[in-house]
Amino acid sequence: MKWIKFTLPDGHSPSMEQLIFFHDHSMSIILGITIMILLLINSLIKNKYINLNLNEHQMIETYWTILPTMILFMIAIPSLKILYSMEELINPSVSIKSIGHQWYWSYEYTDKNLKEFDSYMTMNDLNSFRLLEVDNRMKSPFLTQMRMIFTSSDVLHSWTIPSLGIKMDAIPGRLNQSSLLIKKPGLFMGQCSEICGTNHSFMPIMIESIKLNSFIKWLN
Repeated sequence: MKWIKFTLPDGHSPSMEQLIFFHDHSMSIILGITIMILLLINSLIKNKYINLNLNEHQMIETYWTILPTMILFMIAIPSLKILYSMEELINPSVSIKSIGHQWYWSYEYTDKNLKEFDSYMTMNDLNSFRLLEVDNRMKSPFLTQMRMIFTSSDVLHSWTIPSLGIKMDAIPGRLNQSSLLIKKPGLFMGQCSEICGTNHSFMPIMIESIKLNSFIKWLN
């Protein structure tokens, strides 16, 4: 069905699942407010509920001050909770450093033994994803808490995987970090989301999520 294409991608991490829930929660509130306003406008058009002698009604003033405040709290509390959970790192088992370059990514695994490589976009063929396939995929274990560290060697970049709910700027001379937990094996794709120059659209990101045992073998 065509309308499915307008929805958010399926969430494959706790962060993305929470973001989808927050989106649905916020949209339900916005939809309720929109319907209420349309009903009030319809009533005014039909000349109902109009009191020309109404002036400085304190109770109405109280209602339309308290009600929007309550609605804002209903939106703000889940939002702050998600922001905190995305920044919180709880005993990560794997640390991966992603470095942005013009116009490719490089990765460093430095927990026990150093492993580093560059990841370039590959030319298209029949068996690859157009403008998303890379020569060296970033590999990570699923159901494992990871710490992602981001920086850049030249200009601003942004490491983004929509289906995992992660988007973090890579800034020259600065280290940013974020937590990541992938819930299932598979391929997860993204792109740089910061305009970084001529070939900005040609530095894709591809993660291959594998079993922990396979990841340890690959790392060694």
